[in-house]
Amino acid sequence: MNTTAEIKTAIIGYGFSATTFHLPFILNLPLFRFTAVSTSKGEQVQQQHPEVEVYADAETLLTRCDADLVIITAPNAAHFALAKLSLEQGKHVVLEKPFVTRVEQGEELIALAEKQQRVLSVYHNRRWDGDFLTVQKLITGNSLGPVRYFESHFDRFRPEVRKRWRESDVEGGGILFDLGPHLIDQALQLFGPPTAITAQVQAMRPRSQVDDFFHITLHYSELTAVLRSSPYCAAPNLRFEVQGETGSYVKYGLDPQEDRLKSGTLPVTADWAQENTEQFGQLFTADSTYPVATESGGYQHYYHQLASAIQRNGDVPVSAEQALWSIRLIHLARQSSASGQTLQVSRT
Repeated sequence: MNTTAEIKTAIIGYGFSATTFHLPFILNLPLFRFTAVSTSKGEQVQQQHPEVEVYADAETLLTRCDADLVIITAPNAAHFALAKLSLEQGKHVVLEKPFVTRVEQGEELIALAEKQQRVLSVYHNRRWDGDFLTVQKLITGNSLGPVRYFESHFDRFRPEVRKRWRESDVEGGGILFDLGPHLIDQALQLFGPPTAITAQVQAMRPRSQVDDFFHITLHYSELTAVLRSSPYCAAPNLRFEVQGETGSYVKYGLDPQEDRLKSGTLPVTADWAQENTEQFGQLFTADSTYPVATESGGYQHYYHQLASAIQRNGDVPVSAEQALWSIRLIHLARQSSASGQTLQVSRT
């Protein structure tokens, strides 16, 4: 196995996800080389990356290019078919979240990746948000005592429906498939699978074709976790509230990496992802309150681990098996909402 050669990388799609969350790392980490893309924006790509091969459709790219790794940023409904073809062509695969839209699709891809001996990973990049890493550190370090209540929000103020596929009545559309995987994956990383789930998933805005609000309660034997996304939050976003037996941690605002990447900040300095001090969360105890410095995140860590998995058989940064748990819970949340019942979560 060659552990020094660049990993030739192709990207399916050249939209917001590809240009904001993937290319800044592929282009600035010497472990990777951007070699091919499938997109309708061929002229734009050729102007910005003249050395890159451009294909009009994903299927042609997958059957003709010699990339080692394929990053799939296509709409959710296309994830399964494109990942399957990529693996059949002997390529390693990174899928944007959500992994797939149906559990059986994920199970089939996991089996195929094992058969082909290829890495299959899902880009749950928000495991490397600084605020989440801070929560993780506080919990594992017992800074709050045993945790009894956990709340995680990804709220927005978007009262008007936008014309885009994520807000259309298509497979994999809706906010639960869009933002739900982030919040669910983080909760699973902290606490593991719950014993039961209760959820409200609904289209709250006038003229909304798909769900734009969710409130999910994950039940554990000794704690309760609440995950929420609302389109009507004009106030500062409560990101995390963690309540333990000896203290509470409260954090407002979102991790700065997305905004910095959108503004053109390149992830090339050690502190590029560090949060400003005025955004730090607060830790409350019975007799004191003080700020907690936010851990330094960095989505580049995902790609460093990915390279190690591809080149040296290291651990996959986000395994497909882990990502499939988010899909299971999304479907259970929809069933719970439709039935108005709390549903048990099977561990098998």
